[in-house]
Amino acid sequence: MNAPIIDPLQGDFPEVIEEYLEHGIMKCIAFNRRGTLLAAGCSDGSCVVWDFETRGIAKVLKDKDLIAAITSVCWSKYGHCILVSAADKSLTLWDVVKGEKIARTTIQQMPLQARLHPGSSTPSICLACPFSSAPLIVDLRTSISTVLPVSLSDAGNGYGNGNGNGNSNGNGALSSRNKFSDGSPAFSPTAACFNKRGDLVYVGNSKGEILIVDHNSMKIRGFVPIAGSGVIKNISFSRNGQYLLTNSNDRTIRIYENLLPVKGGLQALDELSKQLVEQDEIEKLKGVGSRCLALFREFQDSVTRVHWKAPCFSGDGEWVVGGSANKGEHKMYIWDRAGHLVKILEGPKEALIDLAWHPIHPIVASVSLTGLVYIWAKDYTENWSAFAPDFKELEENEEYVEREDEFDLVPETEKGDGSRSVSPFSEEAVQNGHLTNNESSPLEDDTGETHTKRKRKPSEKVVEFDADFDEKPITKNKASGNAS
Repeated sequence: MNAPIIDPLQGDFPEVIEEYLEHGIMKCIAFNRRGTLLAAGCSDGSCVVWDFETRGIAKVLKDKDLIAAITSVCWSKYGHCILVSAADKSLTLWDVVKGEKIARTTIQQMPLQARLHPGSSTPSICLACPFSSAPLIVDLRTSISTVLPVSLSDAGNGYGNGNGNGNSNGNGALSSRNKFSDGSPAFSPTAACFNKRGDLVYVGNSKGEILIVDHNSMKIRGFVPIAGSGVIKNISFSRNGQYLLTNSNDRTIRIYENLLPVKGGLQALDELSKQLVEQDEIEKLKGVGSRCLALFREFQDSVTRVHWKAPCFSGDGEWVVGGSANKGEHKMYIWDRAGHLVKILEGPKEALIDLAWHPIHPIVASVSLTGLVYIWAKDYTENWSAFAPDFKELEENEEYVEREDEFDLVPETEKGDGSRSVSPFSEEAVQNGHLTNNESSPLEDDTGETHTKRKRKPSEKVVEFDADFDEKPITKNKASGNAS
């Protein structure tokens, strides 16, 4: 079998900056499902869509009423729509092909992140994580928002439905303290995400707990405490839904294995709840949570103890990448799922504010503080010995030392080889006297359509002899009777 062209020992992760994209000051990015388009939110309120194959701009989505910076962008399942959250507290759903707004609503707090429901082809439900309040389930068409529970004390309350302006006027009785003037509760930023099917929401709170919430009934179905009880800043699922990633304030990235089936998670939770019916409510939720998520791996830099920015999975879930939150450095760490640090990518001296891994290829796009998007790709090493086994690969330039006569000019007359055979009919053979007087010469005349043997011209002596022979009379020999 032929040797592979690409070294099989090379990891399938990016290594070098391939190029960069420039358009205004970009703040956040997201790939579509197939990785053919890259959406970037800008500081002027526009959303630019890049054709990732040609690296050209395919569409610019701009609302004339929106001048605030974009805080997050999210693609719909089939890539027809983009949800944009902005610093002016707005959520806007765009039709990418037509370049038109489908819906727009405003909530009471600035959304740091907004995610569309993953199970709908025509999305109208989104999950918004405001700056200083609990996560919201927002209906973009009706502008009705519902606050999700963020602690065990909120279990079963759900706070009810909003009044359309993001205000939560539900059944949950909260004390007047820790509330904003609009009545919404005050919290530190809380991370949340849908699971793969969108029937459950996983909320990471400031107490270091992961809450599993049924967003239809607004009930907590289970919870998982995190070691260290640090504030959870980011939470996200792998593309296949089998692993959950959390980024905590204790400078540790944790990977949990999702023990629930990807399809039918709610039904599985019902079965688990029936098995733990004899326990009290808190222990029951904790027991359910332990059977839903299992700690798989932890990642941290034990030397520098850096905080992490925008950690995420690779497209196939085999790699985990996390950006350094230190100012003045554009650095990303890549681990394999077994927990080994395999690569540290260092870019320009610019802070990293967002990153995204391509869903198919080993490519990472990172956003710098200056607004540029850097494209990190694999540095492929070609193995040319697969085509020519005697091909010598050089690691660097080498000076070639030629032989003494390698490039000498040799006259044509000296190029002949004495050991070669000479044709008996060549000029050289005639000059050297090698031509034989053979009457059955193989050379033939090509005259007309027939081929005849070439006749040799008789010499003068033969002509004289023939003439004398013709003139001499024929005599008879008496003895023998034969003509002499």
